[in-house]
Amino acid sequence: GQHINQVIYTSATPSAYEYEHSQQVVEQLVRPTGLLEPTVEVKPTKGQIDDLLDQIKRRVDNGERCLVTTLTKRMAEELADYLIEMGVKTHYLHSEINTLERVEILRDLRLGVYDVVVGINLLREGLDLPEVSLVAILDADKEGFLRSEGALIQTMGRASRHIDGHIIMYADTITNSM
Repeated sequence: GQHINQVIYTSATPSAYEYEHSQQVVEQLVRPTGLLEPTVEVKPTKGQIDDLLDQIKRRVDNGERCLVTTLTKRMAEELADYLIEMGVKTHYLHSEINTLERVEILRDLRLGVYDVVVGINLLREGLDLPEVSLVAILDADKEGFLRSEGALIQTMGRASRHIDGHIIMYADTITNSM
């Protein structure tokens, strides 16, 4: 059998495996969109929901959309209910929703049927949502799969197609992943 000496891995979000099997890692940060990186801000968790509501209203007034990611199902449900009570057109994207329905919800977000989508895992599809100008990550400093470096980078990337893309991570400490 033949043996391959050299392999080049390419990935937008390399995992630990790629790093462990590489003597050399070359990073190239290029936005195919030609847009600048979205700005990133870390804010304290105290008063985070009030702050988030202000941030969302500001975006909605400009005709922009928002994605919010929470750590638990319960928090996602409660937040979505609260935003709806506050008059924000919000949809909760949970894991039981099938792929077709997810596609419809995200299309409705783009069309302005909803201004905000709240979910736990917003990584599953290559969500290309140019209308999204704000990605808010609650409990960004908690450890776990969806708060790992790769997951945070991908979640944050959801704001990268908008010229005024902005990310807010609500956290009281800064983790290595962040």
